[in-house]
Amino acid sequence: MVACGPSPKGPSEPKTLTPKQIVEQSKPAIVRIEADGERLGTGFVIDSTGVIATNLHVVVGAREIRIRTLDGTVLLVGAVLALDPNHDLALVSVTPASPMPTLKLGDSDQVAAGDPVLAIGNPLGVLDYTVSDGLIAAVREVAPDVKLLQISAPISQGSSGGPLFNPFGEVIGVSTAIFTEGQNLNFGVPSNYVTALAAAQKPMTMAAFAELTRPQDQVAANGVKIVRDVPSHPLAIFDACDEVAITEAVRAIGEAIELGAPLYNQGNHEACYRIYEGASAKLERESACRGIRDAFGAGLLRATTLDNPTARAWALRDTFDGLQDVAVRWKQAQVSAPVNPSKPSRKP
Repeated sequence: MVACGPSPKGPSEPKTLTPKQIVEQSKPAIVRIEADGERLGTGFVIDSTGVIATNLHVVVGAREIRIRTLDGTVLLVGAVLALDPNHDLALVSVTPASPMPTLKLGDSDQVAAGDPVLAIGNPLGVLDYTVSDGLIAAVREVAPDVKLLQISAPISQGSSGGPLFNPFGEVIGVSTAIFTEGQNLNFGVPSNYVTALAAAQKPMTMAAFAELTRPQDQVAANGVKIVRDVPSHPLAIFDACDEVAITEAVRAIGEAIELGAPLYNQGNHEACYRIYEGASAKLERESACRGIRDAFGAGLLRATTLDNPTARAWALRDTFDGLQDVAVRWKQAQVSAPVNPSKPSRKP
């Protein structure tokens, strides 16, 4: 005799959510990232103890990383838990006062062209929690063991490291790059790379991370030897320059690196160089600060003496790094300098 009753239930299917529902439930776990007070990006919490995923290019070489949560709380990153240069990913950790809200990682292998996708990020570092939606345009294998999600959902500078969601509110990718030579060409790193990275953590201190990821002489994947020559500028390079011009140059440098570095990491060194060259030429031509114009003039001149886009891209990256370094030192000097109201400010 067989008892009557309902048949056993299998695993329940995930519930489809509206974009508004995804945003409302996800925002508390999405953070703004500030690296060395100059570079801005986005990240998201994957473990309530304070583990945050983002793009490596957002934090690479940083000596100090700050995390700003939805309620305005600022947390200092105490350690870097894992790095994945091949997929432009990093996991960092903070020590929160209480467990943090988290996002669920989905299976990016199930994603296909035509699937809906939703992105949340911080464009330009100031337009917090901006939402855009679109479709998975393609799943592209750009190198052995390197896949990218091409998406039609618009993303902008400052949104790098932000989550890409499927209709169930699961993270299936990480916003990583925008290709400016085409219309609405945006890319994300599949979330399964984040899952693998979380399972293979090798924690390091911030000092060790900064030293490990500090630009050094190297050989690129295409065999080109890279000789780094980062200028060490004196603070006097900014004599007669106002803070607006310096801040604008630092912002433009950060945007160029955010666009160019992922392309370089994907092997497209020519595209990276063109982005760096465009930003450099604009600042060399238009900056109100003579020291900045001269620095970019020297960098562009050095780049023209090199015979391949890999080396030329690094030559301009040296120019960027030298100016970023002196800008940090200059700001620190301004904070510590005594105020002299009788001394007039100098303008260019």
